Amino acid sequence: MTSDVSPPVASGDYRPDIDGLRALAVVAVVCFHAFGVRGGFVGVDVFFVISGYLITGILLRDLSLGRFSIARFYARRVRRIFPALTVVLLATLVAAWFLLWSDELQQLGKHTAAGAGFVANLMYWNEAGYFDRASEAKPLLHLWSLGIEEQFYIVWPLLLWLAARSRLPIAWVTLLLCVASFVWNVVQLPHDPTAAFYSPLGRAWELLAGAAVA
Repeated sequence: MTSDVSPPVASGDYRPDIDGLRALAVVAVVCFHAFGVRGGFVGVDVFFVISGYLITGILLRDLSLGRFSIARFYARRVRRIFPALTVVLLATLVAAWFLLWSDELQQLGKHTAAGAGFVANLMYWNEAGYFDRASEAKPLLHLWSLGIEEQFYIVWPLLLWLAARSRLPIAWVTLLLCVASFVWNVVQLPHDPTAAFYSPLGRAWELLAGAAVA
């Protein structure tokens, strides 16, 4: 079978339905953290699916037009992510200087470096345990999801390019990887829920679900 690299929409098309889903996801997450609404964390899962859909659409379009470039893809990600991320990290550090104890400030320095390097999820995974600090003492805890996304984007463009170059059916490759990640998550959850939560292997299926739709 030949590979299918037909993207769903043009890159410049505005999708109000997707913006609506984003708004619902934001409301769900805010309600979870601010008011303890059960299940509100599903908003993060929605974000993962949307991200997988949008990014894969762009990658498929580039592949179909013969203009796929890893360097250009990463350059776009840097321009999109780093300005806002830099503001968040600097503002958090300034506020923490006045609000946190010295040992908490030292830990925040490590979290800041991990957030800038898109490995925050791996650091929080490593820290989890009996002596771990409360989440309220980790103002950059939310960057775990950004780490999951960017780790996925390191691998996924290369896999798509290899599948297209090898003329493999991209839709089937995507579904296979999605199922494998989902099964890994389900198997891991009863034994190590922290790993199932923070590991990019256990979260990839959500991004791949969006990629499959694309």
